[in-house]
Amino acid sequence: MSSRPRAAWPLVAVFTAGYLAAYLLPTIVGRLGVHLELTTAQAGMVGSALLLSSASAGFTLAGRVERYGAGRTARTGLVLTALGYGCAALTGSVPLVVAGVVVGGLGSGTATAVAVAGIAAQRDPHRTSSLGLLSVSGTAGALYLTIPHLGGGHRLPFASIALVALLVWPATSRLEGAAAAGTATPARGRLPHRRSGLVLAGGMLVWSMAQNALWGVSSRIGAEQVGLSEVAIGAVFAAALGAGLLGVMGAGVLGARLGRAVPVGVGTTIIAGSIVLSSSAGDLGAFATGEIVWNTFYPVVLSYLIGLAASLDVRGRWAVLAGSAASVGTACGPVLGSVLSEQAGYTVMGLILGSATLLVAAPVTAVALHTGGRPLVPGSVRRRGGAPAALLAATTGSLPGAVPELGAPEQAVAEISVPALRRRRPVRSAFRTAGGGGQSNT
Repeated sequence: MSSRPRAAWPLVAVFTAGYLAAYLLPTIVGRLGVHLELTTAQAGMVGSALLLSSASAGFTLAGRVERYGAGRTARTGLVLTALGYGCAALTGSVPLVVAGVVVGGLGSGTATAVAVAGIAAQRDPHRTSSLGLLSVSGTAGALYLTIPHLGGGHRLPFASIALVALLVWPATSRLEGAAAAGTATPARGRLPHRRSGLVLAGGMLVWSMAQNALWGVSSRIGAEQVGLSEVAIGAVFAAALGAGLLGVMGAGVLGARLGRAVPVGVGTTIIAGSIVLSSSAGDLGAFATGEIVWNTFYPVVLSYLIGLAASLDVRGRWAVLAGSAASVGTACGPVLGSVLSEQAGYTVMGLILGSATLLVAAPVTAVALHTGGRPLVPGSVRRRGGAPAALLAATTGSLPGAVPELGAPEQAVAEISVPALRRRRPVRSAFRTAGGGGQSNT
């Protein structure tokens, strides 16, 4: 049995530690504004600094995780995460909080880059990314239920992220095995599928910007427009993230039965409507419905986008680059949401963000359609004509070019005679033009 399923849990753990800060962004931004007396825009800028720092780490490490070693890189990221957010939790000085947030963001981005690169090398990247989103959603949901009851000002969310990073530390000792199971050759050469990858990365940037523009000010909408307490808002967010857990589990069960284009296109359309509903809500029912529906489909679509990026390059470079582009969009989201809400109000902000989400759905869905039939991941190689064939997995150490490309021309079938002890009979031999690889049928 392959070691990859056993190697998946360390990747899920590191993914959880790296992604948790983005999931806790509403409570981070909200508490910074209340307890450090920052304006909505200023608190949003601190959140953006965190996510931009995370994105810069991802861009820097794209294609370099194997060179530095997955375990060593993950440990470095977790140390930065614990130190940065831990320092932000221990001080009430705004400059020191910002400095801690930047360092913590570097750690979060480093941990996420290691996890995403490892996920891309798994036999089923979508399943592993779904497990990662399931884990981070569950962790964030539990924190949203408990943090409002514990007080602690701005310190508690930062301390929670630092604690999770320390708890995940032992899992890094298993990452080298995960990398060995999923990697056979170093990442060299040009990126494959550059046009599709660039479109996907750009689409994920805008998509994430729109999502997190609302996510960054959702707590303000609940408090100022709907009139909810922090406890009630935390309960809504916990219910929304719980619905997200169900969505991710459903995506894991669904898998590739509908391909990637249908979940991405339909899910993004539903998300756009939920953004409009949540931002224009005037009572608890509308606000909770918008947040719950939105958070149900957000991780579903995200898991397919991560799987799509992973399928473009088994070495994980497009997965890391697209994820970092999404982090840039996530970083710009809180500032965009804060500025739009202050200048135009929450309802107009929601209409703008919903429209942007719908617009970006078309090119991203087109990439999913364009790449849907390619043998882009190990174990998914197909013969011409569409019949599945477990020829060779790209991660088993096979030589480059040993796996035939889709539609590769075949040489003519030739009959040769092979001497036998009792009688002679013709043997048909067919060869494919794929780096000298072939097979004989007797």
